[in-house]
Amino acid sequence: MIDGKSILAVIPARGGSKGVPRKNIRPVAGKPLIAWTIEQAKRVPFIDRIVVSSDDAEILSVARMHGAETPFVRPAELALDTTPGVDPVLHAVEQLPGYDYVVLLQPTSPLRQSADIEACMRHCLDHDAPACISLAPVEQSPYWMFRLTGSDRLEPLLGGEPLRLRRQDLPLVYAINGAVYIARTDWLTAQRTFLTAETLGYVMPPERSLDLDTEQDFEILQMRLEGLYGKT
Repeated sequence: MIDGKSILAVIPARGGSKGVPRKNIRPVAGKPLIAWTIEQAKRVPFIDRIVVSSDDAEILSVARMHGAETPFVRPAELALDTTPGVDPVLHAVEQLPGYDYVVLLQPTSPLRQSADIEACMRHCLDHDAPACISLAPVEQSPYWMFRLTGSDRLEPLLGGEPLRLRRQDLPLVYAINGAVYIARTDWLTAQRTFLTAETLGYVMPPERSLDLDTEQDFEILQMRLEGLYGKT
């Protein structure tokens, strides 16, 4: 608990990944990908319960081996390519009622640290906000992005005239990095999304913001882990 509030952590990991088959339990530096997230969640002292939501028996077994709970099997209809990301979280909250806050931790963000989870939660509570999600600075600013018209003329993505600024002088812009999502359970159940005008942002450094989706992402992860821990 934190400030008298109970916290449920949900790690969603469906079995039907297509971009990188079986990516959630793919070995990374000697352990399954999902283990990296479970281990960081276990280091957060205020998380009361860590559960993995999956439709896949092997993923559930691996999750238990690394210290997460698997109190239910996710229904197949909530494990489709088209399933909104919030739906498995809402299902978990429904199956395990009574928690004040829920923390969504995607296993595809293995470089996220327990300190990021703690800071995001504290940011949410300190501002009495119903939700907070993690962000990272973007490398390519949308202020320098364009569409091509039918005649191949440049049209600024954000409308108006393109900013004639040095890169260092451009406004700061952030993107959701997928690492940490936090919300009050009653609010999330009503809103059915983590992202509204009430949601706060917590900024994480780019080096911890890798979101795995392709084989190239796994190669980048391996190189970063080698830099952090030596040859793996």
